[in-house]
Amino acid sequence: MTDRLRIAIPLFPRFTALDAIGPYEVLQRIPTFDITFVGHAAGEVRSDNGMLGLVIDGTFEDLPSPDVIVFPGGVGTRPLQSDPRVLDWVRSAHASTLFTTSVCTGSLVLGAAGLLDGLTATTHWAGYSDLAAWGATPTPERVIEHLDRRIITAAGVSSGIDMALRLTELLADRTAAQ
Repeated sequence: MTDRLRIAIPLFPRFTALDAIGPYEVLQRIPTFDITFVGHAAGEVRSDNGMLGLVIDGTFEDLPSPDVIVFPGGVGTRPLQSDPRVLDWVRSAHASTLFTTSVCTGSLVLGAAGLLDGLTATTHWAGYSDLAAWGATPTPERVIEHLDRRIITAAGVSSGIDMALRLTELLADRTAAQ
């Protein structure tokens, strides 16, 4: 592991703002964590209600091997479940991540990439049947960890903050998380 951790937060049209920004706010406070918003193309992308725009810093290809992925949710995850570019990046990047994580329906993308097959996982309650279709067993817990598989899923919105605090504990230490 290097001195600095590279964390990728994918952004896409119609992402849920707090699913991305909640974990970002926790993780960006650790001086050795470098966070990059990645996506299909650099530039602004709008949240699910269209009112908030965030800037994608680089493409998936610009950060092929991040140390951590935090995949947010939102209605925009629906088309990503069949997007070969996104799924290939998730699979390839996960091969070398320390942790691959999701918030809310971001877990549907992890499932579509084949990372959740046979595992318990969580998402927004309305996405349980979609999650099950990808081979995961949906559970209502706020945060589900499979540390041996380097996978963590969070149910959504504020649970993404909880997940990021736990991730900080795992990657830095308990004091940093507190």
